[in-house]
Amino acid sequence: MSFGSGAYKGSYSFKSRFEDGTGTNPEELIGAAHAGCYSMALSADLAEAGHAPEAVTTNADVALEMVDGDPAITTITLNVTANIPDIDEDEFLKFAEGAKKNCPVSKALAGVDIKLNATLDN
Repeated sequence: MSFGSGAYKGSYSFKSRFEDGTGTNPEELIGAAHAGCYSMALSADLAEAGHAPEAVTTNADVALEMVDGDPAITTITLNVTANIPDIDEDEFLKFAEGAKKNCPVSKALAGVDIKLNATLDN
């Protein structure tokens, strides 16, 4: 498989999804897209409010489970750590929750339980 932009070219198979094969899989790609979108949304929201982040790092854990005999993405957990000067934790958490709700990928995945672990690391 390769992306039209050329940004990725590699293996993509049943084994990489359900076994211990090499390469990527749909869940990994969804997780990467979600983590990237979330980081962009959070960074933009913070900067617009006058809290320009020094760093925002997000990873997404995507759970693929059997539901009624079929594989389904049941949960995505966004794990974000941010370094943002001059913001307190309560205000940061409001921005973090807002970005989770409003980033375009979160909206596209509205049928999935999306959880958030947000850490302010100043």
